[in-house]
Amino acid sequence: MRLIRVAIANVNTTVGAARSNVDKAVRAAKLAADDGATVAAFPEQLVGGYAPEDLVQWRAFVGIQRVELERFARETASLGTAFCVGVTISRGSNLYNCGALVHRGKIHGFVPKEKLPTYNVFYESRTFARGAPGLYDVVDGVPFGDLIFEMDFGTLAMEICEDLWSPDGPMRRRTYAGAEVVVNLSASPFRLGVVSTRREMISTRAGDNQCAIVYANLVGANDGLIFDGGGFVAQNGRVVYEATRFRENVSACTLDLDRTLRLRTENTTWRNDQEAFVSAATAARRVVVSEPTSARDTLVYPAPKNGSFFLPSGDPPPDARADFCEDLMDALALGIGDYFEKTKAFRTIGVALSGGRDSLLCLILARHYIDRKYEALDVQGRRVKARETLRAFFMPTRYSSAETRAAAQKAADELDVPFAVIDVDDAFERELAVIATMLQPGETVTGATKQNIQARIRAQRMWSWANSAAGLFLQTSNMSEKSVGYTTIGGDMEGALSVIANVPKTVVNYLLDYLLETRNYEGIALTLLKPASAELADSQEDERDLMPFPVLDACFALYAGEKMSIDEVALALRAMFPSEEPTKLDAWSAKFGRLFTMSIYKWVQTPLSLHVGNLDLDRERALQLPVVQSSEWLTRSVPVKN
Repeated sequence: MRLIRVAIANVNTTVGAARSNVDKAVRAAKLAADDGATVAAFPEQLVGGYAPEDLVQWRAFVGIQRVELERFARETASLGTAFCVGVTISRGSNLYNCGALVHRGKIHGFVPKEKLPTYNVFYESRTFARGAPGLYDVVDGVPFGDLIFEMDFGTLAMEICEDLWSPDGPMRRRTYAGAEVVVNLSASPFRLGVVSTRREMISTRAGDNQCAIVYANLVGANDGLIFDGGGFVAQNGRVVYEATRFRENVSACTLDLDRTLRLRTENTTWRNDQEAFVSAATAARRVVVSEPTSARDTLVYPAPKNGSFFLPSGDPPPDARADFCEDLMDALALGIGDYFEKTKAFRTIGVALSGGRDSLLCLILARHYIDRKYEALDVQGRRVKARETLRAFFMPTRYSSAETRAAAQKAADELDVPFAVIDVDDAFERELAVIATMLQPGETVTGATKQNIQARIRAQRMWSWANSAAGLFLQTSNMSEKSVGYTTIGGDMEGALSVIANVPKTVVNYLLDYLLETRNYEGIALTLLKPASAELADSQEDERDLMPFPVLDACFALYAGEKMSIDEVALALRAMFPSEEPTKLDAWSAKFGRLFTMSIYKWVQTPLSLHVGNLDLDRERALQLPVVQSSEWLTRSVPVKN
């Protein structure tokens, strides 16, 4: 047996906090070493934080990372663990997103990322240069480039995040060059369902390349990006370890590298491919690390938990619904909490609680953040923290119902949130009178104006509260209504952080149904008694104003996600909703296309929003659409095949 112990260190970094980030890394490194780790994997861009975006254009930001990396090396010099650390490195006029191998007080090499994503939320090739096959240089005395490392236990390779997502990444040539363990330093943002994708992909890569993969992911949130942490260890096509997600953590497992060697020897296809590749391709440069790693004589063979190599593990099957809902809530709560804490601008968190679904969910998520942060406290201790931190405000006008007021009050009580009722009807009357004086003959205050005035008064008061109480004002609009402009600029679009702006209304409802079943909040039950309504006009109902939310969300997914024409959307809707009249579906799809195009100018003005899916409504990061555009092209000009 050739046993090694590999550790995954999930660290919650803050962009720019190089000293604090390394302080956390040193503490994690000592925990890994105390656990007997041979190798420990840290996340991508550990030192400077991710995503640095244009901060890397400041050479001081890059320079301090090298200073702090060297401090990390000094402060871990007495440890026998080899550490893989993410850092930005300057080489000539170029900057590189690198992994650094640090061992026994020395930086042994820098390996630059090769696959730089420039899609969805990523813009890396804007600022970073790519690594390349066969690249080799020495940067300030340290080997740099396409490297593998000869250690006392075997051969190690490093790569960065996206390098793993491509089947044609550097892993193939480095394993063909002899690497048995590939450490992937990652900052992969949370997306709904991504954990199963990662697990399958990592298992596949480990099988294709007949190696062991150690994958460590960043945890925490920076701006709107949420990183769920966790990680995997996979050996020769089989996941053997999975780390806890959504929390800072250091954990480890033991591998037998002789198993990898044996399977490579047995697999004639892999050996034939390896022989052909190395005879024609540029090989990675070998770096010999002579310093010994931690003693391995006390490591224990990683036997199956159930004591059998032939029987199923006995682990309970996953609950897809619970996994979906709990993951999404953990991600959004992490996004709220890290924004609240890392900006250092806030002492309290406030929600304009309307008695409706969206604001209720946002308040529950804020309380979920409190419960997670203070999970070491007992129930009473967490209730105290909630009362200290959270605030809820109900601001009724003549259109607000007694039922929604009761729902808001009950929800605040159940969540231990101080609750205040501030009537805005008098201000509404005064503003109506003022607007009337601004109009020319023949002009009148429209119904939409009357609705928007109410929303804007509420937003103004929330901002005034935020200024006075150092409050983080949470914006509570969902993605469905945002996509078609069923929002008010200066009103419900206001806030410092948009919590569910990338969560469709159908998902909001799904989460609330789940929470009602699992948490039994009476406030949710009261909220769900009434149809969804902004309550800005008599007998208003959101779906009556727009269309059924399942249809609206389908339109958004087909149009914005699948990039279908409106005619194609209408055809797809007929397959999805066979019980609806085709003419009605045609009308709804046309209405969606018109409202979506007309509303881009609105949603580009919304606050910073949390990203939780592959399809996000965010012009800066995800869906980059021109604000000024004609809808002429929406009319079908070519035949659509059914």
